[in-house]
Amino acid sequence: MVTSITSLSRSGLLDWLMQRVSAVVLASYTVFLFGYFLFASEVTYETWQALFANFWVKIFTLATLLSLVGHIWVGMWTIATDYVKNAWARFLVLSVIALTNFIYFVVGFSAVWGV
Repeated sequence: MVTSITSLSRSGLLDWLMQRVSAVVLASYTVFLFGYFLFASEVTYETWQALFANFWVKIFTLATLLSLVGHIWVGMWTIATDYVKNAWARFLVLSVIALTNFIYFVVGFSAVWGV
């Protein structure tokens, strides 16, 4: 078993649970958006802006963004520890993934909350 400080929770059970919970949140958000596109009579900039002006949609989007970042991290950490055997190469791969996740979060947060 690989023990590393780069694991999100240092527990395989908690990582497994995070993957499942985040997958449910991501799937729920996908169904929500498909439902919106399916049942909206017309999707324009104004209707899209009105949807995301709703506080609960912003919260749901933020929860989805956090779930995406956590899901990516746990999955890619697992893959990197399984397949990248060189410690420096694994550190480099995980650093790029962490930086990419951070950028995803910052850009997504600023897009939703207008910061």
